Amino acid sequence: MSAIIIKTDRKSTKLIASLAKQLGANVLDVKEQQYEDFLLGAIMDKEKTGKTVSRDTVMKKLKGK
Repeated sequence: MSAIIIKTDRKSTKLIASLAKQLGANVLDVKEQQYEDFLLGAIMDKEKTGKTVSRDTVMKKLKGK
């Protein structure tokens, strides 16, 4: 199984979803926030180093110090 995400305007989304259904594909509607969550997760996976950092270090970075 494989999947694709196509981000389009509402009219094009309906047309592409209709075509995919006719071809026998399972179509899922992904909301904007879910799409952003997916992208953030993909970026995090790409940048993963396997190293651990202390809580203090993270808090200092978040506070801009």
